[in-house]
Amino acid sequence: MRYFLLFGIALVAVLPLGCREKPVATTEAIELGPNDWPWWRGPNRDGVADPKQQPPTTWSETKNVIWKMPIPGRGHGSATIVGEQVFLTAAEEDRQVQSVLCFERTTGKELWRTAVHTGGFPAKGNAKASYASATVACDGKRVFVNFANDGHVQATALDRTDGKILWQTKVADYVLHQGYGPSPAVYQGLVIVSADHKGGGKFAGLDRATGKVVWSINRPKLPNYASPIILNVDGKDQLILIGCKLVTSLDPLTGKKYWETAGSTEECVTSTVTDGKHVFSTGGYPDNHVAAIVADGSGKVAWTNTTRVYVPSLLVHGKHLYGIQDAGFATCWNSATGKEVWSARLGKAGFTSSPVLVGNRIFVTNEAGKTFIFKANSEKFELEEENQLGDEVFSTLTICGSRVYTRVAKVGADKKRQEWLYCLGTK
Repeated sequence: MRYFLLFGIALVAVLPLGCREKPVATTEAIELGPNDWPWWRGPNRDGVADPKQQPPTTWSETKNVIWKMPIPGRGHGSATIVGEQVFLTAAEEDRQVQSVLCFERTTGKELWRTAVHTGGFPAKGNAKASYASATVACDGKRVFVNFANDGHVQATALDRTDGKILWQTKVADYVLHQGYGPSPAVYQGLVIVSADHKGGGKFAGLDRATGKVVWSINRPKLPNYASPIILNVDGKDQLILIGCKLVTSLDPLTGKKYWETAGSTEECVTSTVTDGKHVFSTGGYPDNHVAAIVADGSGKVAWTNTTRVYVPSLLVHGKHLYGIQDAGFATCWNSATGKEVWSARLGKAGFTSSPVLVGNRIFVTNEAGKTFIFKANSEKFELEEENQLGDEVFSTLTICGSRVYTRVAKVGADKKRQEWLYCLGTK
């Protein structure tokens, strides 16, 4: 059974005389289902999946594969699942095409493919980066995607049914440094987009139905790559932005600043999480850090350390914080004090993708295509399974409806690289 969320929003802006009234966000319903994964890091934006589901814990090229489909070009975006559709971004460097693809959830059949941008690819940044690193968001009617293209960050809405482009909004000019990866965040009547960069970025709340700018704020002239994350913390919904040497909290409906404090390094990639009292900032340039910021506006930093958790996002489970270091260590901390409980090596390869929690199991894949499944155990490290699939993985697993969706790359004997989207489930 599907359910509907109806949000009414009234935004009041003080404008100079003679100015037109600012757009207000749509009051359309957001239509989502209990087995959906509608945006980056899942329904609650924290990497926590439905604990009642039973995804497979073992797989291979032949075992527990429901379907697989080839993906053109290269991308790091994860699969978004709504209803009977699977959405994914892709970028073909040879043709200079940035696309959104839609597949049938049951069979993997491609339903539509839309070229959002043709040409306009920026100069290459970090060697690991792709031109399709964002994960799309879906409100039940539209699919939203961010791409850096032709010197801008542009947000685009596509019709969920046929992939038709409904609107496209330039959010900000963009100076490429390492790459662009922030995913859009749907919140009530808005889709929220970030575009930090060294030329001076912006955050903006756009009307989901029209793409018109409801609010926007200017950001420091510093490169940064974190996605906007909305969390309910300290009794209210807060839009948390980490990076640019700041941890910033905004009202997601208006962009009004709740609080801001130093507590972050300059460049961040991870998406923040909360234990209800703190928000956690992690970064890797120019300083490695994990920090717990009290989210009541006091500006207090509860604790900090110099662990390098630069790219993979964190997980909160109970009173503990779990992180995957880029170098390949899983670590558990007490979330209130920052005391390390345990740390264990996960193979030899590094990590780009973020962990996903299902019940008391944590799933995470390294850059060499090996997925580790271990217990969210606050006393000791307890590895359960290791599964190899593909040769390279930079995107994060999507786990919903008792199935695992993973984007992997295989490199053939001819050195040609081909990406695939796998749907894994117990047959």
